[in-house]
Amino acid sequence: MTLRIGVLGAGQLGWMLALAGAPLGLRFRFVDPNPDAPAGRLAELIVADYEDPAALDALAECDRVSYEFESVPVAAVEALGGRVLVCPGARALGVAQDRALEKAAFARLGIPTAEFLTVASDPELERACASLGLPAVLKTRRLGYDGKGQVVLRRPQDIAGAFDAIGRAPAILERLVPFDRELSVIAVRSERGEIRSYGLTENTHRDGILHLSLAPAPNVTPALERRAGEIIGALLEELDYVGVLALELFQVGSDLLANEMAPRVHNSGHWTIDGARTSQFENHLRAVCGLPLGATDALGPAGMLNLVGHVPPARELLAIEDAHLYDYGKAPRPRRKVGHLTVRGPTLEAVRNRLAVAEQSLAKSSG
Repeated sequence: MTLRIGVLGAGQLGWMLALAGAPLGLRFRFVDPNPDAPAGRLAELIVADYEDPAALDALAECDRVSYEFESVPVAAVEALGGRVLVCPGARALGVAQDRALEKAAFARLGIPTAEFLTVASDPELERACASLGLPAVLKTRRLGYDGKGQVVLRRPQDIAGAFDAIGRAPAILERLVPFDRELSVIAVRSERGEIRSYGLTENTHRDGILHLSLAPAPNVTPALERRAGEIIGALLEELDYVGVLALELFQVGSDLLANEMAPRVHNSGHWTIDGARTSQFENHLRAVCGLPLGATDALGPAGMLNLVGHVPPARELLAIEDAHLYDYGKAPRPRRKVGHLTVRGPTLEAVRNRLAVAEQSLAKSSG
């Protein structure tokens, strides 16, 4: 029998879930307040707020429900959870939505993080800065992504006005980590508790937005890979998680510090669409539907370039050897992710070179 999957959110991640689910015979019903949401081009779209009773009733008619980003209301997921199986569950979503709860979860599991303190007022911020020292990063506890909702404090004079810069929302102050590089690990857990990991990916950000990813991450020792697997495995078990989970990490020497987790398919895993035996999107759906998980081995060196602001001419991008374009169909706008390019190659150096050509095309077309 064909399963219908309900999804809260219909952005590009939902669009890619629908693409991955079509060969499996899955049907989708999305709920999103945006009538132009990308997933609506491929599947049924109910345009409504996430807590709209009629929309939740429609999702409850589905066989399984998931969500494509972590800012959907926990209350909506909890309400649906009493009527239909929702994967991942509300607990994981609630933890991921609050940076203080997230850090507390990491601490319970012995997962190291940058030192931090919670702050909710100017005096608390001043005391926290005195305790942790500068530089430090002030981040809202809730919401905030792609560099939004945070400000770096490098000098004492930066403290004044910092709370205003983040909307005076409850926050955490985190010691700025002198990391060697940013990494991420993506894994999937099934209903039966089987876990498969895609291994470490190296990520480069620009202006707080993921710019490009390389996989497998270069210069990774077996010990570092093993540690990343242990960390994300502990999180999956602790949260009784079903589906794909992403964890952003800082590498500091031979150590890994947890930054943030995302209870969903993740931007740094887009390379898996063309670079792994089973993509993160298909494996998420397999887990949600109670199906056997697919192999997560990389097919070879791969990379992903985010197309931010606009999509360069397809002719130029597709002239790059072993490149695959994903245009989300979103209106161009500064700092907006409107597509991505995946690239494969015989070596990481070849992948880097092909990504560099794509970067040149992106820069040239933006001028």
